[in-house]
Amino acid sequence: MSILPGTAPDALEEDDLKQYVADELARVRDRSVGLTTDVLDEAELLAQHSRLMSPLVWDLAHVGNYEELWLLREAAGVEAMRPELDDIYDAFEHPRATRPSLPLLRPREAGDYLGLVRRKVLDALERIPVAHAGSGLLDGGFVFGMVLQHEHQHDETMLATHQLRRGDPVFPGSDGLPAPSALLTSAEVVVPAGPFTMGTSTDGWALDNERPAHRVDLASYAIDTVPVSNAAYRAFVEAGGYDDERLWTPAGWRWRCESGKRSPAFWLREGGTWLRRRFARVEPLPDEEPVQHVCWFEADAYARWAGRRLPTEAEWERAASWDATTGTKARFPWGDEAPTDAHANLGQTRFHPAPAGSFPAGAAPCGALQLVGDVWEWTSTEFRGYPGFRAFPYREYSEVFFDQGYRVLRGGCWATDPLACRTTFRNWDHPIRRQIFAGFRTARDV
Repeated sequence: MSILPGTAPDALEEDDLKQYVADELARVRDRSVGLTTDVLDEAELLAQHSRLMSPLVWDLAHVGNYEELWLLREAAGVEAMRPELDDIYDAFEHPRATRPSLPLLRPREAGDYLGLVRRKVLDALERIPVAHAGSGLLDGGFVFGMVLQHEHQHDETMLATHQLRRGDPVFPGSDGLPAPSALLTSAEVVVPAGPFTMGTSTDGWALDNERPAHRVDLASYAIDTVPVSNAAYRAFVEAGGYDDERLWTPAGWRWRCESGKRSPAFWLREGGTWLRRRFARVEPLPDEEPVQHVCWFEADAYARWAGRRLPTEAEWERAASWDATTGTKARFPWGDEAPTDAHANLGQTRFHPAPAGSFPAGAAPCGALQLVGDVWEWTSTEFRGYPGFRAFPYREYSEVFFDQGYRVLRGGCWATDPLACRTTFRNWDHPIRRQIFAGFRTARDV
């Protein structure tokens, strides 16, 4: 039985769920290796390509240490294999800028450690119950889903490191895939006023910050049909948007002045031509793609320039998940069916966003497109817990970041795996972050 990545685990019985977990563990590890030891030598893997990011080999060994902690020690009761690694690969003990000074495992040693952990995990998977375990950690295979999503998130972080890396290209310059079909019928869609269910209490692999489901009542609003494109954002740049203090929040204007930025990250200008650097290649800026590598301050300033605003997190989720006609909520904008290439640009099948207006099969009931995939979308909302939030299984996944000025991003991007993306999934980052694959769409009151 072949199960698509991103399938909800809740309907799977024991044997099918275990096979799904085993297949996904193999798939994510192939991805991690394909971003590290398959493409770079030891010196490149140990190097810190930006103080914003870890050495790639730190990420690689960290996902193994996390897997050992949660799948072997916590779920299977296996004694610690390499307890001395816990401190080295504790993300909360060591900020990224300091990680190169740690006694990191060399790439070959990291690979051996990951292989040993994985063999023990697969042995444990055969003997522990997952589908109806009765325990919060094991029930529905939650802890396996948590570890899988964690590794995919680090793989996306590794891609951000690759984007910052200088050197020869290691990824293909083009994907060779056919252009996705496009359908753009209007610049915006109106979402009617009314209540909807935000978050989830039933998705077995949803993380703690997505819970619990709760009712939110919204006024009507309009939201862009597609994410803001490079062409649209370039108009803001060329109109002097970076030089008009009125368009920026006080904190945003301070960032603009102190950073000296005048365009998105990785944009270059030669005469009258705009270019971009993408994974060690310089190429013409594609007007039709959604803009990416903009921080929250830039997105907010553009929205003001356009006479609009960023959507709230609740507005984004209602537009992406809620069918007002039937009063039902879906895991994805198109329904509960796992994503395919007809629905969205996910899973690193392309190394860039698809043109704005692509994937009509992935449209939400409200008519908006590309709410999942292509670029993470900044919202106006600060990251905090939902009413009734309960940290599970550890505070450091979400709770320690609440009310610290982080802004919520939604929808995933081209680098996000379908397993780590759904309409309730919440991402967050500092409002100054630009190395992430983030863009935005705008909204307005009606």
